[in-house]
Amino acid sequence: QLQLVESGGGLVQAGDSLRLSCAAAGRTFEGYAMGWFRRAPGKEREFVANINRRGGTAYYADSVKGRFTISRDNAKNTLYLQMNDLKPEDTAVYYCAADETYGELSSRDYEYDYWGQGTQVIVSS
Repeated sequence: QLQLVESGGGLVQAGDSLRLSCAAAGRTFEGYAMGWFRRAPGKEREFVANINRRGGTAYYADSVKGRFTISRDNAKNTLYLQMNDLKPEDTAVYYCAADETYGELSSRDYEYDYWGQGTQVIVSS
């Protein structure tokens, strides 16, 4: 079982930055592709970004491209999401997730096997 714990959320103003972290424990972190998803109030969970096992390939949702950066440190068993130029529409609970299946990176949440409990990000205008 892989345990994931997010941190780093908070209340910020539009234009500010935040860095989310996701600490993994229980299994070899490098064995998983990783992703960030978010759920805004009243909306379904949506894909934000994902990254392959070595950290060399990443994809982003159009809504965050150019503002957010996903990265991982396999030596520290940690996934990151650097969020710059935050907008009120980025307000959501952010979740990290792990995909144990080998293959192409997925933006579909049902293909991820392990999830963290989420961290709240609120961006005021």
